[in-house]
Amino acid sequence: MNAMRDRWTDEVPDAAVGPGETAAAGRSASGPTVLRIALGSQLRRLREEAAVTREVAGDAIRASTAKISRLELGRVGFKERDVADLLTLYGVLEPAERSAFLTLAGQANTPGWWHRYADLLPAWFETFLGLEQAASVIRTYELQFVPGLVQSRDYARAVTSLGHTDPEEVERRTELRMRRQEILIGGGPTLWAVLDEAALRRTIGSPSLMRAQLDHLIEMNRLPNVSLQIAPLRYGGHAAAGGPFTILRFDEPDLPDIVYLEQLTSALYLDKRADVEHYAMVMDRLCAQVDPPARTESMLRAIRSQL
Repeated sequence: MNAMRDRWTDEVPDAAVGPGETAAAGRSASGPTVLRIALGSQLRRLREEAAVTREVAGDAIRASTAKISRLELGRVGFKERDVADLLTLYGVLEPAERSAFLTLAGQANTPGWWHRYADLLPAWFETFLGLEQAASVIRTYELQFVPGLVQSRDYARAVTSLGHTDPEEVERRTELRMRRQEILIGGGPTLWAVLDEAALRRTIGSPSLMRAQLDHLIEMNRLPNVSLQIAPLRYGGHAAAGGPFTILRFDEPDLPDIVYLEQLTSALYLDKRADVEHYAMVMDRLCAQVDPPARTESMLRAIRSQL
């Protein structure tokens, strides 16, 4: 636990990949969302080094300044022709280097597995799915519900039914949540989650369903890459009282940590160093304040016995 906390209190690294270090090797497993962000970041760096404005870059690919901004933020897909034209404009002429960029662009345009659920998902949540799938460490605090990555199927179905009534849609959304959880199996990312005790005592569906969910949490907490902590009601206020949030960390050196804040109809993605460090500090304080993971199983069993 201390080692994990030390890693998150280190200074968030600046982007460290230069124009000559853009080989696509080793990136194919990152997922299209992260690849788009990484490629956009590299193109922005090349543009700035070449002293080219967004307006001039837009003219080069017959697009608006806003389109260049979206490309550099990784929010839209890349056309190979556009990437090639931008590389020429930025003075990247060496064939091997251009080939690495174009290969990365092709990988970034590959649809993620969640594409089959695109009719159910707003664009802002598709972005989160891509980031979640590519993260190396996920830290999350949840206040109202059990976090999606550790929900049982029946609990996920019951939560989904709170906002949707069509049975087929509920089942597809439930299946989507189960697919998300597959990243935790077989050496996936580290998940470090803090659950408010209120979420565990709030009956979703039925008492028997909640008991099964608590059993599921006990099993998930035994995974080597999962650490669950509970913020007890007896503690009163705590560092994360402002609401739920998720911090995502990535292995890619040019991709910053990202804080995800979900709202009813949208989400915020924070990647400025000051914002990320603030949320990391809040999470560190919360984890130090509440009971350690070693006590989680006994607390879950105690709550289960009272349902």
